[in-house]
Amino acid sequence: MRLGTLIAIYFVVWWVILFAVLPFGIRTQDDDGEVTLGTSASAPVRPMLVRKALATTLAAAVLVGGFWAAVHFFGIDIESLARLIDFRP
Repeated sequence: MRLGTLIAIYFVVWWVILFAVLPFGIRTQDDDGEVTLGTSASAPVRPMLVRKALATTLAAAVLVGGFWAAVHFFGIDIESLARLIDFRP
């Protein structure tokens, strides 16, 4: 697998995981009872973006690393995966 392909896969996986992780642990201004004038009541009080970005980076690295190991060491490719999940009778 080429490096550019691996970087592209990491980029896509990173963003998908980030969007999945963003809602975790969010407390809204409405939950705290202190809505700042001019903002939405559903705006987060402390979004913890740095912590979520670090968790996303680690999770994406583990997933893409596992994918790379499966391709590099075990020879798993798209055709073998397609044969594995082919549900036609």
